[in-house]
Amino acid sequence: MTNVNHTHDVSTMCQYCEQRFTSVLCRAKHEFLDEMNSQKVCNIYKKGQTLFNEGSHPFGVYCINTGKVKLAHLGDDGKEQIIRLLKGGDVIGYRALLSGDRYSASAVALEDTQVCFIPKELFTNILKSDASLAFEMMKLLSDELHKTEMKLTHLAQKPVRERLAETLLFIKETYGFEEDGITLNVRLSREEIANLVGTATESTIRLLSEFKRDNMVELDGKKIKIINQKKLVRTANLQD
Repeated sequence: MTNVNHTHDVSTMCQYCEQRFTSVLCRAKHEFLDEMNSQKVCNIYKKGQTLFNEGSHPFGVYCINTGKVKLAHLGDDGKEQIIRLLKGGDVIGYRALLSGDRYSASAVALEDTQVCFIPKELFTNILKSDASLAFEMMKLLSDELHKTEMKLTHLAQKPVRERLAETLLFIKETYGFEEDGITLNVRLSREEIANLVGTATESTIRLLSEFKRDNMVELDGKKIKIINQKKLVRTANLQD
């Protein structure tokens, strides 16, 4: 694993964490929350550093405190496919841990990211003892399965132009805008956007230029501004 910085300040304590109202783990009973707080390890990963690698065994679960992470799987041809984009409050690595599998994807920091690690034994013991948290984890798994089914359907049936528009809207839903209210609050390469869409980088570059020409987006390096969201929604052909 890459070298990471350990951190122990008030912001990483479960009771004061800014994700305490959004993270599923914060719904654990107080005594279990205290237990997690005393045994977890909090690290800072620099942009591009790996939290865990595809194919490795899980030793616990990760809860993002601040920052952004991509979950990416390598296809047979060695091409990366981004499966999920994650933000503060999201929990990673629980599916492999619960099913006893190796990780099916790698987790990589998209920017400097603070993450808390909860050891496997502690996490499974809490789930066995806290029925309401176990139910919340089941809901989380069901939600992820639903999203995966929808994505598979869109990959099979939607044209690339619609999928790119939908991907830009998905990035907006995940990370929001910067203070100007139009710039996507994340820096992704054209290749990473193509991996999310499930198409070639060249197609993504060409279509982004088309979107710019059609006055839906503005491009400034890795910065993407959505200047006509209604038009983008129509292009994505999203059902209300």
